[in-house]
Amino acid sequence: METPILLAALSPDEAGSHLAELGALLHACVHDGASLGFILPHAPAEAEAFWSGKVLPAVRAGTRTLLVARAGGQIAGTVQLDCDMPFNQPHRAEVRKLLVHPRYRRQGMGRALMVELEQRARASRRRLLTLDTRTGDHAEPLYAALGYRRAGVIPEFCLDVAGQRLDSTTIMYKLL
Repeated sequence: METPILLAALSPDEAGSHLAELGALLHACVHDGASLGFILPHAPAEAEAFWSGKVLPAVRAGTRTLLVARAGGQIAGTVQLDCDMPFNQPHRAEVRKLLVHPRYRRQGMGRALMVELEQRARASRRRLLTLDTRTGDHAEPLYAALGYRRAGVIPEFCLDVAGQRLDSTTIMYKLL
């Protein structure tokens, strides 16, 4: 039986008080092989520092929305809507770091987070969303099913999580 999913945007104070839980989510996803900008070994403190140093300042500045999905009372998924765009791109936002804990995958959590993100983008007058994902990753078909189109592939974009090979990234977009 699937666990009910509760979605919410975290305020800066809420985000700050959940850094350890957010860090644990990121840590679990990296250790499961997700391409999120980290290389193994990946310590829990490094994951928590990402949230406190990279995400929380943008949430505080009001340029990023941090959405979380809770299941069983715990943060089991998250995605970010980054609206910090150049002056000539006020109509655009970026999707950042869709994470779903490995225990909760294939239950609709990623889709629910993306649908909520798109609603919030529309409410913020954003009509173009962009993202990148590891080429061939299990997230790519999810994005395509949600109407994101492939803009192109950049070969040898980043190291894999083990630091042993270079992976390509697929750039995708959706007009809302």
